[in-house]
Amino acid sequence: MKTIDKQKVQDLIQTFINQDIFMHLETTNGAYAAHRSESTMAVCAFIRNGNVRFHNGSIAGDGPYRVGLQMEQGWIYAEGLTDWELDDEGRLLLAGHDEDGRLAVSLELSLKPFRM
Repeated sequence: MKTIDKQKVQDLIQTFINQDIFMHLETTNGAYAAHRSESTMAVCAFIRNGNVRFHNGSIAGDGPYRVGLQMEQGWIYAEGLTDWELDDEGRLLLAGHDEDGRLAVSLELSLKPFRM
């Protein structure tokens, strides 16, 4: 993955507008939290192959970045994104890594379902 180039990512987000797409969205502090403090609660959110359609999408911030996807009935939002990649299957992969390189958030958009 490469460090986010805000304009390139914005341009790629635009290619998914007004299409039925598959989304992977995950946030976690996972087991990392327990290593820092026994009183810290581990948290995670996960959706894979969520079928969505958005009519407006944008990347904002100066790094780490946030991406918002506006749907007819609401929003999808991911914050803390640091890296990106367009893979050989045309999927936009965005990730946020902490200062130690551990994954904290991912947002992935695809025209085809992600493998399980």
